[in-house]
Amino acid sequence: MDEQVEFKGKVCVTGASGFLASWLVKRLLLSGYCVIGTVRDPANEKKLAHLLRLEGARERLRLVKADLMEAGSFDDAIMGCHGVFHTASPVHKASSDPKAEILEPAIEGTLNVLRSCKKNPSLRRVVLTSSSSTVRARDDFDPNVPLDETSWSSVELCERLQIWYALSKTLAERAAWEFCNKNGIDLVTILPSFVVGPSLPPDLCSTASDVLGLLKGETERFQWHGRMGYVHIDDVALSHILVYEDETANGRYLCSSTVVDNDELALLLKARYPSLPIPKRFEQLKRPYYEFNTSKLKSLGFKFKSIQDMFDDCIASLVKQGHLPSV
Repeated sequence: MDEQVEFKGKVCVTGASGFLASWLVKRLLLSGYCVIGTVRDPANEKKLAHLLRLEGARERLRLVKADLMEAGSFDDAIMGCHGVFHTASPVHKASSDPKAEILEPAIEGTLNVLRSCKKNPSLRRVVLTSSSSTVRARDDFDPNVPLDETSWSSVELCERLQIWYALSKTLAERAAWEFCNKNGIDLVTILPSFVVGPSLPPDLCSTASDVLGLLKGETERFQWHGRMGYVHIDDVALSHILVYEDETANGRYLCSSTVVDNDELALLLKARYPSLPIPKRFEQLKRPYYEFNTSKLKSLGFKFKSIQDMFDDCIASLVKQGHLPSV
């Protein structure tokens, strides 16, 4: 056991090598937890090296194989854990068969994890990583009233506009609530907006790649954002741990620091990083104006980092990893 670290129990993190999950594993280890991380291939040293280098990893991190689409494959990882953080989800990308490649893995994968949770008598709480896209994909809200956790995205609208990521997250979270309510599992969900910050994995995920594209002056991948909420990756990880540890936490929690339009973001970044070829303007998408009401998470004592902090930390990480020149 590490010196000066209070042992807080054993938890499982699914999809442990991912952008957010890696940061969550880091924070859990620093907090004193023993972490069982599920990955698709525990033998892939290149993909997992960043996890094995984390402080406390040698003593309190174990990586095990599990597959979202394989029933029962999470049983061994979850058994004996007091908490489960389900972060694993299909990648946000274009798909020729969205139902098979995005929707089914998100829904069935979540249910497979929860079926394993049901078999574990030691389980205290499950924290599911959902998304703010489960709240804002709708066309019937009042732009003068900030969106909160009572809002749900319209399945019909997502299908019609082929917003597969939002649809997958919405259907997966709804399925999780139905299963947990039926089976007496204590579930709390975190709904992050667009996550920005340092990337621990060397290979950038689609989110980090989009930010890198923006900083390099490539507007194509960022064009679809329109108006978007942004949140620091550390805030998302810390909020997961907060709602796991706080016995009063319940239901859904929006996790977002700031909501801005593309042009506002570009203006802020251009002023802060004049040497980067950040575009001055974007072709404006016709997206409705909205804000997020994050008072529920703040009521637990949570404070968000600023949009400047998240991009400063993100850019420093991209420079360190060689994705950007020094700024």
